[in-house]
Parts: sequence; C-alpha cells; structure tokens
Amino acid sequence: MTATIIDGEAIASQIKQQVATDAAKLSAAGKTPRLTAVQVGENPASKIYTNMQARECQSVGIEYELKYLTEEITQGELLDEIEALNNDPSVSGVILQMPLPGHINPHEMQIAISPSKDVEGIGQSNLGHLFHGQGGCAPCTAIAAVELLRRTCDDLAGKEAVIVGHSEIVGKPIAMLLLQSLRESPTVTVCHVATRDLAFHTKRADILFVAAGVSQAKWRAALRQAKAEGKDLLVPDLSPLISGGMIKDGAIVIDVAINRIPKGADENGHPLKRDNGKTAMRTVGDVDFDAAKEVASAITPVPGGVGPVTVAMLLKNTIICAKVMH
Repeated sequence: MTATIIDGEAIASQIKQQVATDAAKLSAAGKTPRLTAVQVGENPASKIYTNMQARECQSVGIEYELKYLTEEITQGELLDEIEALNNDPSVSGVILQMPLPGHINPHEMQIAISPSKDVEGIGQSNLGHLFHGQGGCAPCTAIAAVELLRRTCDDLAGKEAVIVGHSEIVGKPIAMLLLQSLRESPTVTVCHVATRDLAFHTKRADILFVAAGVSQAKWRAALRQAKAEGKDLLVPDLSPLISGGMIKDGAIVIDVAINRIPKGADENGHPLKRDNGKTAMRTVGDVDFDAAKEVASAITPVPGGVGPVTVAMLLKNTIICAKVMH
C-alpha cells in the first residue's frame, strides 16, 4: 500500500477562493474585512510571518495593518492598545505576534482581545465556545488539521482517533472538534510524550493526529545545553517520534508538527553546514514520512500539509469575525 498524499496547498487554495468571495461581498456592502497584527519589538521570525500575513490577506481582499510597538512598552500600555483595537469598528480581527518581551504576560494580553475579534481562536471565551459546540473561531491549526481529515474521510462515526499532543491550541481543540457530533464522532484518545507505551495507542488508530514537536524540542534543548556548558554543539538523536511500525495499516495520518532541525551530522557529530557556514536545516514533522506512507492509506506531508491550511483558516476566521461585527 502506498498512501494518498493529502495536498494541503490545493485544499488551502479552495478555502481561500471561498474567503475571497465572502470578502468581496462584505466589501461591496461597505464592510471591508480588516485584520490588524500587533508586533511588539523587533523579531526576524515574526517579520517573515507578518509579511506572509499581509500577502495572503491582499490575495483574498482582506485589508491588513501591522501595528508596530516598541519593546519598551509597558503591559498596561499594551492593554490600552488592544482595547483601542477592540473598540475600533474598522478592525475585524486582531492577532498578537509572539514572542512578546519578557516583562509582558502573553496570556493576559491574549485574553484581552475581544472574543469577537480573536481570529486565532485561542482566547478563553472562544475555547469555551468550542467545548460547548457553540461555533465561533477555533484555533487555526486545529481546525486546519480536522478540515484535512474531513476532506479525506467523510465517515468518522465510531472510528478510533488518536491525538499525540495535548496543547491548548492544537491537541485539545482537535479533540473537541472531533467530538462535536452526538452520532458521527470518532472515539478519541489523547496521548502525549509522557504516555506509556505510545505505540499501543497509535497502532489502534484509524485516524492519527501527531502534534508534539519532539524533534524540535530536542534540538532546542541541545542548543541550550551547549551554550550553557560552553561545549561543542552535537546533534542529538532526532529520529521521528512516530515510526512506520507504530501506524495501523490503512490509517489516515495527519502530521501537524513543524520541526526545524539539522539535515544531519558529520563524522564528529557536529551539524552539517551550508556554504555560508550556517547550519544546514530541514523541515520535518513528527512522523517518519517515508515509512508511514507505505503503511497509511492517506498522509499529510511536512511541509505542504497542515501549514498552508492553517494560514487559510486564519483568513476564514477573519471573515467569521467580520460577519459577526456586521
């Protein structure tokens, strides 16, 4: 068996086409949707992300504003900025770029965003609505993962679904999304990196979501240790969390993780370098893709699977918020 590769880019394109149609209708009615991103301090990674947000918004007819605030801003001043956006009728959605400076509590800032403008769906109110099945915006990565599943399998009733990862913005929301229906939901098991005999659970799964980011965590830990001890940086064991032997024949595998890790190590265990002297990196998931695709019936690639659909869901959530406002 060779698995069907679930094309996240193609599915994201379909979602964005509908978003563009909805945005055009709102704009024609004088209610143009607008997403405002708040960036505190300089951060190269955030700059890449905000540039992508601006480009994606423009492609579907959503206005985009990046509000830059200096790193010296106090927590109280940032709360005032968020409240001003909450009260601005021209702003449909607000996204707070991470990370924030160390003196600012990110949780307090996130819950300060009005639930009606929480396009990331990670505020307490929207997570509560998700728990009660009341609709609204759900976390973008979680709804992207479930959307990919539903476009691959339209009959989930009674199937065994296993989620590896229990974060508040991915693992737990995926479980809640799967359990929305009284009669058509799968049976859901939530595991994590401390689960005993993880393979026992994953090999029972008709549907397997993996969102633990283990390889990324190991690499970051190695970086921290080398820096703290002043020793040479050595590449640790970065083997995928889920091997082919941990997957049930014919399972659908949704690999949510995005791990940026070295391409390999030299004979001394040091990371391989590019011509410019920087570490040669690659992007992988939590699943051994090459092995898994010979066992699973369908699988998402990394990159090109959940990631593009997550971006599309951010745009879709912005439209949901714009419709609620108007």
